[in-house]
Amino acid sequence: MLHIQKDSDTVIIVIHEIYGLNEHMQGFCESLSNQGFDVICPNLLDRETPFDYSQEDAAYRHFMENVGFTGALHKIKDILSGVQAEYQKLFILGFSAGATVAWLCSEDECVDGMVGYYGSRIRNYVELTPQCPTLLFFPQEESAFNVDELILALEIKNIEVHKFNGKHGFSDPYSSKYHVESAQNAFSKMMKFFMMN
Repeated sequence: MLHIQKDSDTVIIVIHEIYGLNEHMQGFCESLSNQGFDVICPNLLDRETPFDYSQEDAAYRHFMENVGFTGALHKIKDILSGVQAEYQKLFILGFSAGATVAWLCSEDECVDGMVGYYGSRIRNYVELTPQCPTLLFFPQEESAFNVDELILALEIKNIEVHKFNGKHGFSDPYSSKYHVESAQNAFSKMMKFFMMN
């Protein structure tokens, strides 16, 4: 687990994607801590070494077989209940599979806000209505589903959704899908969201 303490009254729990606690997640957590937040990023994979991007299929299989959305949800809920008394504000931030887990956590009453980057599996849980302010980022293109249809379904629920140029992974500087402008825009929208909620 990565735990960066800044003596803040606000904590952001970061939920990694299928690859695990890799350089992208570590760098992102450091960027958040540089903004003055306490950050917790649990290693949901129970393995020391994160998967490489070239191992996408193996990483996906490992996540689904050994963790799964429900298993990850329980782990995050345990962390939430463990730190709830220490902070005035609790935010959840997830990437890809982690964004779907964050979406599932958004029903928890102790969560003050939820941010999700390209949570493509949210489409399987559209019936859920978050109990906290919610900010979602999607790329222009997703191979598995129609982004605009999902956005339409989510906007009905009064959820703030933004679509950015690029593909799934646009915010990851270690990925070939990295899109600098989209990554910066998403980060500044997210910071504004944390400040306002």
